[in-house]
Amino acid sequence: MIAPVPAPLRIGNASGFYGDRFDALREMLTGGPLDVLTGDYLAELTMLILGRSRLKDPEKGYATTFLRQLEEGLGLAHERGVKIVANAGGLNPAGLADAVRTLADKVGVPVTVAHVEGDSLPVPDGFLTANAYLGGSGITACLRAGADVVVTGRVTDAALVTGPAAAHFGWGPDDLDALAGAVVAGHVLECGTQATGGNHAFFGEHDPARLRRPGFPLAEIHADGSSVITKHDGTGGVVDLSTVTAQLLYETGGARYAGPDVTARLDTVRLTADGPDRVRIDGVRGEAPPPTLKAGLTRLGGWRNEVVFVLTGLDIEAKADLVKAQFADALERGGTRPPAEVRWELARTDRADADTEERASALLRLVVRDQDADAVGRAVSGAAVELALGSYPGFHVTAPPGKGAPYGVFEARPVPAGDVEHVAVLPDGRRLVVEPPALTQELAEVEKPPLPDPYPSTAPTRRVPLGLVAGARSGDKGGDANVGVWVRGEDAWRWLAHELTVERFRELLPETAHLTVVRHVLPNLRALNFTVHGLLGEGVAAQARFDPQAKAVGEWLRSRWLPVPVPLLEGVPLPEVTA
Repeated sequence: MIAPVPAPLRIGNASGFYGDRFDALREMLTGGPLDVLTGDYLAELTMLILGRSRLKDPEKGYATTFLRQLEEGLGLAHERGVKIVANAGGLNPAGLADAVRTLADKVGVPVTVAHVEGDSLPVPDGFLTANAYLGGSGITACLRAGADVVVTGRVTDAALVTGPAAAHFGWGPDDLDALAGAVVAGHVLECGTQATGGNHAFFGEHDPARLRRPGFPLAEIHADGSSVITKHDGTGGVVDLSTVTAQLLYETGGARYAGPDVTARLDTVRLTADGPDRVRIDGVRGEAPPPTLKAGLTRLGGWRNEVVFVLTGLDIEAKADLVKAQFADALERGGTRPPAEVRWELARTDRADADTEERASALLRLVVRDQDADAVGRAVSGAAVELALGSYPGFHVTAPPGKGAPYGVFEARPVPAGDVEHVAVLPDGRRLVVEPPALTQELAEVEKPPLPDPYPSTAPTRRVPLGLVAGARSGDKGGDANVGVWVRGEDAWRWLAHELTVERFRELLPETAHLTVVRHVLPNLRALNFTVHGLLGEGVAAQARFDPQAKAVGEWLRSRWLPVPVPLLEGVPLPEVTA
């Protein structure tokens, strides 16, 4: 007798970061059928924020927003039989689990609560937090033991999906292809509405009313690990091949996407349309995970201050030169040493013959950093303020200079998986140690895939922005930036694969010219993924550049002009030709 095929598991997402839409948990629970609802609350910067919170109150260190969402959501989930899995435990998953139990008693909802711990590592001298990225096996154990709510500390974002899927379908550590498929689905879901049209390169192709309030995504996961990405009927947003491709490229790198449970091969992912707002993911192959886990460490890196001078009208460059020279002189006359790092950036947002004062103005941004708070505090703000009546005409700043603020640093280090005790604390209080996978495989680069035949070089070209034919999405991983670029047709892919080399990338984005840039080719997705090492300095918490998380680097790339074959521009509204 053939065993019945298990029904698909419907897993939704209600949070892509700490601070995401508060109503999303309720919206997902009431918007349509679900089996599991996940929430991702942790990012590299969040761990630093929670670390500072725990310094003030050792009982905290978790995402308090999640508790407030559960005041209503816990009863809704219980009524609908929906399990809740979230990494909102941050640095204190046990504390959050206790708080959820207290809340359940208060609102009269009979739910069982479990949590996952063991990610917390010994904190080296000078650091604030140290946490390993755990996999989904602890979540699996909690759900198999009957938990209705599972909260975790630092797990991989995809573990929020692989854990429930493995529990539902009975997968073990050797079911690598199925686990890899769930990892890919989890990666698409983890950033919430980025999978349903949010932050999407081709947003202009859709009715603005649909994008006003995108619905959160969900995945229908099947027993073999394949899935369909969709959203609740009647919610806003768009799910199509392009939105899913964009999210697959977000904050990934090469073909091997490593995690604690499995290494997913992104070069095997197949995407196909499966109806309105439905994209099927299948074909994903999995390999044994690496023998190490990623560990994230945060520390306070020093102190920073910022002043933005507004320069209006004529002689913008000369005005900038004057204030920079005056500021340096004021610091020197003040008798204190200058900050260790002084950075000026002039943004020419001004226009000639402008019809409003704001359009006639440019912004001169000063950022200073130092290990000594005094070096960026009163000495800097005083030097800026004293220029008010003796500098360039029209002198003013966007906000009064402050006393400076601490900035953070994120570091990633590998730790042997066997050195981390991954523990599932079950609903009855039993502590189950989750053993690391017995089979591991060191990460290595895949062989470079063959490129498609080049687009005919005889085709006429026109100089236009890259973004007329290519989408992009970018983000951060520590001090590195990731820029994924994709196209939506075979002819465009034949052109892009040969045109957008590392050299061309550096030429289009001069900030990257002196940095190591690695290009990864993903033919199934018609995509290139670039990793720019060191663009973000010490990471987002250090706020070393204008766009500290590299969120808009992809859009900067799309705005750059280059010769594009004219046939690829058919039906595309064209801007005026530039020189």
